Order: sequence, then structure tokens, then C-alpha cells
Amino acid sequence: MSDKIVVAGVRVDTRHWIGGRRVASGATFTDSSPIDGSVIGEIARGGPAEAEAAVAAARAAFPAWAATPRAERARILHAIADGVEKRIEELAVVETTDNGALLRSHRRGVMPRVAHNFRFFANWLLTLGHEDFETRGHTNHVSWDPAGPCVLITPWNAPLMLATWKVAPALAAGDTVVLKPAEWSPLTASLLADIAAEAGLPAGVLNVVQGYGSEIGDTLTAHPDVRRISFTGSVPTAKRIAASAAANLTPLSLELGGKSPLLVFADADLDLAVDLAVEQYDNAGQVCLAATRILVQESVAEEFTRRFADRARALTQGDPRDEATDIGPNIHPRQLEKIDGFVRRAVEAGARAVVGGQRRDGQFYAPTLLTDVAQDSEIVQEEVFGPVLTLQTFADEDEAVRLANDTRFGLAATLATGDPERAERVTARLVAGTVWVNCFFVRDLQAPFGGSRQSGVGREGGTWSFDFYCDLKNTVTAPKGWSHSHG
Repeated sequence: MSDKIVVAGVRVDTRHWIGGRRVASGATFTDSSPIDGSVIGEIARGGPAEAEAAVAAARAAFPAWAATPRAERARILHAIADGVEKRIEELAVVETTDNGALLRSHRRGVMPRVAHNFRFFANWLLTLGHEDFETRGHTNHVSWDPAGPCVLITPWNAPLMLATWKVAPALAAGDTVVLKPAEWSPLTASLLADIAAEAGLPAGVLNVVQGYGSEIGDTLTAHPDVRRISFTGSVPTAKRIAASAAANLTPLSLELGGKSPLLVFADADLDLAVDLAVEQYDNAGQVCLAATRILVQESVAEEFTRRFADRARALTQGDPRDEATDIGPNIHPRQLEKIDGFVRRAVEAGARAVVGGQRRDGQFYAPTLLTDVAQDSEIVQEEVFGPVLTLQTFADEDEAVRLANDTRFGLAATLATGDPERAERVTARLVAGTVWVNCFFVRDLQAPFGGSRQSGVGREGGTWSFDFYCDLKNTVTAPKGWSHSHG
């Protein structure tokens, strides 16, 4: 195979990046564009040998990187951010080709956020620390020690942004990284390796290996030299990773699925509520945080549904490279079949499609809203990960909270109300890692991010990221004079 392919005019290396050099594999897998199904290229398909090599490179690079002063680590992370900013257009067109998300979003929001991820954690690193405190005259000093090689396994729905949510704090903490991107969208991870190398990141500090799930993942997650594993993806895969990591008691950070609610109360600004609901179709519904269960107070449900249907029907679905497009394709034929299966089974069980409910040409699924759904039905309880929303009604706060909390997930919740006291009461009762009140997807990196229940384990963001990627050490020093002391 060719070592490089040209994607929308951008040259992308299809090999792994291990120990500061490109490494080919004997096998490959085909990467196709969801926009039109065309083949983008053949990608190096790693296995146990590549996994072992990547971990060995990360282990070898760790002592020197861990000993690198914080200011120097921060300088290199800022240099990586500079490199991202210089290549925003290239990264945007490659990722749109690879995963089908809107080009306008990649240009204006996603890729600038990638650069911000590196800058934020570089700056946070320089302020990280605890005040010393005393115990019976003894001084306690808490230090944040780099943990070691980390395996970071990332999803396909926002490949580079979600990868750098993990890569940036891990590198800032002084850890070395083996990044395994999703096989449906591997290309921008390869470009990140180039950018990091150009920024002066030492060889072996960041390694990128490509391949299918367990073929390479099992070796990575069970490896005794790996000190941290961070994964974003599905619950079944997370359970497999956790079982694999258990033998070495490797700490895990897991950001998993969601079935988040949007609660619309009668006192809400209905135009705002409809805006929030329609926003859940972002990225063709392939957003873990999406509030896919719309819960509306009975007295305004009919009016809300009418306004929502009008807005949903007016959305433009098509080529994500077109500025006028609101919704692009779904990532893969297998995912499209999964989405269609959910809707078909729901309709057979009695659900009614107010809008959508069918596939369109290519890898497109019509924006869909289903009503007449039972709380215990599959469509209400399971994550679809496509442009499919359900609508249920409630009578009062108690019923709204009961319905909102009645799934195995707890990633996020969105609340539309004009009553600040109600917002405070309801928010306190919701099981969710993030609650948005009269807004959606406002994400500050200094805030904790993660899920409750089967939506995840641990938190990312700010100090919480360093809590995970560091080994915290408390050093207790005897009183002045260094005299012998008994505790």
C-alpha cells in the first residue's frame, strides 16, 4: 500500500507513529467517507506487535518526559496548539471527509477547540498545586507525580477534539501516551502526530496506533506497563476494557453512553425550548451528551410539538461540506442500519413518527421525532446515536424527575424553565454529570466532565484530569531541627 494518501488536498500518512517514526503493518483496513461511501484509503492495521512496540516506546520515553520541567512541557504543548492553529483548514477538511461532520463546525468551533485543549492544560499545569499544611508541627506537601504510560482510546464522532481532551492533560501531567483512534475515523490522529513532532515533542512521548478493536486493544489494555487507561465509547466495550485492566489494577477513566433528558416546563420560553430540542440533531445525532428524550409538561406539549416539527422539517440535510447544510451523514453503513433498526422496532411497538422515521439515500437518516413511546421501551432506554428523539409528557415536577432519572445512564440533562427556584429544585434531584439550564453544550475545561451510573467512571477537566493522570504524593516533614519525632 502507499504510505500516504491525499485527502481533500491534504497528504496524510496511513502508517502508525511509534517511537518518533512511521511504522507500517502487514495488514490494512479500508477507510471510507460517509459523505458518498467512497474509499479514502488503506490504513495500517495494527495488532499485538504494534501495541507492544508502542507501549515499549512510551515506557522508554517516560523517565525523561516526566523529569522535564513543567514550564518546558507547557511550552511544547503551546507549540502543538500553534501547529494546530496553522493547520485548522487542513484538519477540518480531512475530518469532515473522514467522519461526515459539518465542515463549518470543524472550521469555526471544533479545530479551534483542539488548540484550546492544549493551551488550557499547559496553563493549568503551571498553576497546579496545593498549599502546604501542618499536622502537629509537621509539614504536609502534596506533589503531582507523573503516573507513566497511558493508553487513550477515542471515538469516531468527534475524533480529534475528544482525543485531545485526553492527550493534552496526559502530556501536561508528564505521562507518555499511546493513542488508539477509532477505526472509522483515524486520519486526524495521524496528522496530530506530525504536528506534535514538528512542535518538538520528544520521540516516544506520543504514539499513535491504528487497528480494529480487540485486535490491538486487548494487548494495550492488559499490558502491565500501562499505568492509566482512558476510554470514550460504548458500555459493552468499557466492560471488556475494565475486565482486561483488572489483572493489573490499572486505573480507568470511562466516558460512556447517554440517554439524556430535556425537560421542558410550562413556564419555559417555548422558542428557546424548541431551539434546544432541535440542537440535539447536531452531528447527525452522534453526540454522547445529546438530550434524546424530550420530556414536555402536558399543558404545552401540543404547541411545543407543532413548533418543533416545523423547525425539524426545515433543516437542510446533505453534503457536510456545504455551508447551508444543517445535518450531514451518519458515520458508517453499520451505524445507519442500527439507527434504522431502532426506529423500525419502535414503530412496530406502537410509536408514531411525527417527523422523519426513514432512511434517505446514501448514509443519511431523516431527523426523527417519535411519540407514543413507553418508558420501558427500547427506544427510550437504549442509546441510538443517531438523529432520533423521543417525546413524552409529564404532569408535574415529580413525574418529570422520575422519567428523567429512569434509565441506566446519567451523563447529562437539559432543563428549560422560567423559574429559577424550580431550576434549583429539579437540578438537585437529577442524576447527571452535567446539567444545563436554558442552554446546551456550554463546556468549560476547568469544570468536571463525566457521567454517573453506566455513563462512566471518573471525571475529566481542570484539576480532575490531573487527579487521574498523576500519582498524588504527600510528603510529611518533621518540625524544624529535624529532630526524631513519634506520630
